[in-house]
Amino acid sequence: MSGAKAAPIKACVTGASGRLAYSLLASVASGDVFGKDQPLILSLLSQSKTEVLNSVSMELTDCAFPLLKEVILTDDAKVAFKDADAVFLIGSAPHEDWMKERKDFLKANAKIFREQGQVLGSVAKKSVKILVVANPANTNAWICSQFASSIPKENFSCLTRLDQNRAQAQIVHRLGVPMDAVKNVIIWGNHSDTQYPDVGHASVIIGGKEKPVPLALGDDDYVKSEFITTVQKRGAAVIKARKLSSAMSAAKAAADHMKDWWCGTEEGRWVSMGVLSKGDYGIPEGLMYSFPVTIANKQWTVVPGLEINSFAREKMDLTAKELHEEKEAADRFCAH
Repeated sequence: MSGAKAAPIKACVTGASGRLAYSLLASVASGDVFGKDQPLILSLLSQSKTEVLNSVSMELTDCAFPLLKEVILTDDAKVAFKDADAVFLIGSAPHEDWMKERKDFLKANAKIFREQGQVLGSVAKKSVKILVVANPANTNAWICSQFASSIPKENFSCLTRLDQNRAQAQIVHRLGVPMDAVKNVIIWGNHSDTQYPDVGHASVIIGGKEKPVPLALGDDDYVKSEFITTVQKRGAAVIKARKLSSAMSAAKAAADHMKDWWCGTEEGRWVSMGVLSKGDYGIPEGLMYSFPVTIANKQWTVVPGLEINSFAREKMDLTAKELHEEKEAADRFCAH
């Protein structure tokens, strides 16, 4: 279908006045996410229609993106989500001094994602693809999915592609190979410091030959210790260095995630997405858990049949336990 004949899709971005959204919008508007022949309407939701939001719209106009047909600025979720085809949930409760623990941040966000789920369920298209970026991403996505009762649960996901990209980059740096030489790194579980970055099933092209990443690295101690902790704590390291959280890399990961969801994964490659567990790999059903998936026709499928050794099993169960505890806490918060 040519760009001239294709009907525009509506993509919504929440937290549109923030740094992460600012880093994301050009990729979306240029066609990098939904395709170079797909016109679109951008719906930008912010808590208030500030001058910052107006300036974002001005810049989008000045970029002269051929595919961008309309920009909607609003502080009303019903307007933002109306007939949406794709949604990036980036906006969240601002960090405040009383938020000392992860559960405090979860409590502050529970109301936001409960309400957004309710609105999405009432006004968005039933085929809408919803990506939660705001942390705690897995449990925020679970909350949202529970309150958008009319939208299929498989249409909700959370961002662990940032962790996959971080993990892949660490391997590339250590082996001195091009970025696309490494494939099928997995992130299991929660987007937190309990996540399990797994290279046990990954491969790399070196000297024209494909090798398992663990064999190419030749350092089991590194794979089981430094590599894992580096990826788990990468976000904190960025904050320490910049005094700000990741924006550019998170935006790139969000674009990667939605592009693959919309356009499909390459043959022989899989990607990590936080999705509602159906019991795969012994993960309790109903947890918003990161799995390796392949995607075709906008539908994800968990990669089947991967061998899970005792080391991986322990790591996968540990992050599942944290997600179960978060889910129970979210249940309590959402009841009030």
